[in-house]
Amino acid sequence: MKARVHVMLKNGVLDPQGEAVRHALGALGFEGVEGVRQGKVIELDLADGTSEETVKEMCEKLLANTVIESYTIELA
Repeated sequence: MKARVHVMLKNGVLDPQGEAVRHALGALGFEGVEGVRQGKVIELDLADGTSEETVKEMCEKLLANTVIESYTIELA
């Protein structure tokens, strides 16, 4: 079984990497980009029967800093 975890900074948290990408896109001539938020995707190969609750616990303890980041989980 696979799980994909998407981790993003919460709204209101400064995203310097996203701002650098927005600035670079403008410098390359791409107009109309008003904001960029950058995050990460973590793919997990899990044993069959691993619950979504277990993946959530992984996120809470290690994969996401829940003070400043939010996450979503996709199971496949």
